[in-house]
Amino acid sequence: MSKEKSINLSDMFKEFNDQKSIDQKTLISVMIESFKKVIDSSFGTGSSDYYDVIINPDKGDLEIYHNREVVEDGAVNNPNKEIALSEAQKIVDDCELGEEISEPVDFTNFGRRAILTLRQTLSSKILELQKDILYREYSEKTGQIVNAELYQNWKNELLLMDDDGHELYLPKDQQIPNDFYKKGDVVRAVIHEVRSINGNTKIILSRISPIFLRRLFELEVPEIAEGLITIERIARLPGERAKVAVESYDDRIDPVGACVGVKGSRIHGIVRELRNENIDVINYTKNTNLFIARALSPAKIISINIDEENKKAEVNVNPEEVSLAIGKGGANIKLASQLTGYSIDVFRVTPEDDSEDIYLEEFSDEIDEWVIEALKAIGCDTAKDVLKLTRQDLIQRTDLEEETVDYVMKILAAEFADDEKK
Repeated sequence: MSKEKSINLSDMFKEFNDQKSIDQKTLISVMIESFKKVIDSSFGTGSSDYYDVIINPDKGDLEIYHNREVVEDGAVNNPNKEIALSEAQKIVDDCELGEEISEPVDFTNFGRRAILTLRQTLSSKILELQKDILYREYSEKTGQIVNAELYQNWKNELLLMDDDGHELYLPKDQQIPNDFYKKGDVVRAVIHEVRSINGNTKIILSRISPIFLRRLFELEVPEIAEGLITIERIARLPGERAKVAVESYDDRIDPVGACVGVKGSRIHGIVRELRNENIDVINYTKNTNLFIARALSPAKIISINIDEENKKAEVNVNPEEVSLAIGKGGANIKLASQLTGYSIDVFRVTPEDDSEDIYLEEFSDEIDEWVIEALKAIGCDTAKDVLKLTRQDLIQRTDLEEETVDYVMKILAAEFADDEKK
């Protein structure tokens, strides 16, 4: 192709490819589409069907060929589709009727307006493509943590910028109540939602989502990232308190201890990020009674009555444990309900006279120490604490074998039976 028949696109490639970060294959496709649109605009709709646009990205140039069928002189009905034999022979001297010939076209001959239209069309196409790419890219990142710099602090939301200059938004209702940032601060949040509004992409972040807390644990606790520990449930009152139920797939790993770290080293970083949100980490279990008891920690539970059909639980505690079970402002019981999925009601139980009660340690010669520890773990420190519970309640809350529970109850009941005989 002669030099005058080409238009150099190296500057155009650089302008759009470098600034928009669009892959070369997609860029070429968009450019060909834009050229054909200009051809249709110049010669009529459908005219581009008879043109080939070839782009050479390495050289940064293009070639345009007009393809027409050779017909007899005076028989041209559609000049876009057909060319008279005499005119065709000026291009290819040995062409014949019925053949298709390709004539090189100099795009600059289309005129200044066509070139301007091309640039405007291409800019518009690239902008649309950029929006689509941004939407897909961040939609795939939903649930991931991002760090972005605060660019503008508005009344109802924060405008942030990521490393690529994309705008991210952190609405007021997705901020922790005592969050405070100033311009230039780096904000950490999770990608909560990606919206398309009038063709524009809006990326919404969140710091109150349970997913944000989950991702922070994954960053701080290697065992979670490696899949040795899983987070089964999360309940949050952002900025106040949270409960996290974890489970280990390796018996050698204490999931709660691993999440908290030595002297709280791992969880302290998460607490600071969440503006001193108090985080309780508990062991997850499929045993509903035991899970509810753990969820109400630090309160010690006497007994639990479960209504599976209505997902309700009645929890009995000693008078001094009521405030702990409910928590400040009802936070503890609210989080326990969220975590377990049960509506929980706490009832005060007046204890019987414990003057003649016996601590479980006194039975260590008859009951294994690990069994005693299992009973103490559910708040049973004395023999009467154990005997107040039903056989089924003890089995569900301790995970002890039925035979073990029967044996323990028999030993403890016998002690008081002997006292009554005396």
